[in-house]
Amino acid sequence: MDGVKNYLIDMDGVLLWGSSLIPGAADFIHKLQDKGIPFLIFTNNSLYTPRDLQVRLAYMGLNVPADAIFTSALATAQFLHSQRPGGSAFTIGESGLTTALHDIGYILTSQEPEYVVVGETTMYSFQRISQACRFISNGARFIATNPDVMGPGEGGFVPATGAVAALISSATGVKPYFVGKPNPLMMRMALRKLNAHSEESAMIGDRMDTDVVAGTESGLRTVLVLSGVTKREQVERFPYRPTWILDSIADVEV
Repeated sequence: MDGVKNYLIDMDGVLLWGSSLIPGAADFIHKLQDKGIPFLIFTNNSLYTPRDLQVRLAYMGLNVPADAIFTSALATAQFLHSQRPGGSAFTIGESGLTTALHDIGYILTSQEPEYVVVGETTMYSFQRISQACRFISNGARFIATNPDVMGPGEGGFVPATGAVAALISSATGVKPYFVGKPNPLMMRMALRKLNAHSEESAMIGDRMDTDVVAGTESGLRTVLVLSGVTKREQVERFPYRPTWILDSIADVEV
């Protein structure tokens, strides 16, 4: 992969599947660390803080610093800070989202919030969904961390942020602004964090509809690994193609 000096690496389906590391994932990250190659581990999941994810990965045998992990919750917080610094929000989400918003100086409130922000959660409350609908109907701006409608859970797939956002959108007639992949905004934030240029960077992901399209639209080269969601026979269905298609991250040469 000549000319690639920085890597944005999706987490689920690329580095891990469920609670297990994908073979070769730890070796790949350690090669990047040994050679001093900048990288960020990406996830659209807003459930956890980078510190939570750092501990989770370490338990599986992959040691990375917390600041090498970039979540859709962090991207959402940065976006809101750039739009309305010191604003207020009503959230549906977990500590990954609420901590990110607190850290950029946002007030979390149920009293006339400027934004309704929906992220991942394992315990959806009909009461909070109803409150969110009322706030949006009364003029609050509608933000969602990511558009994924399904995600991995215990026993199989579970509804994700995009599904709950669709419920709220259907009730209010207001569409959310999604900050996470495939929005190129998240890619540009990550490149700024690495102080990297798109032409010298690559996105490694397992999904054509989020990772590859986001990387393509951001000017990055893209690596589709077949260890996650997208299968080889599905690639031709899309109007865009990855730069490389590999079986897994173990096949990415650094």
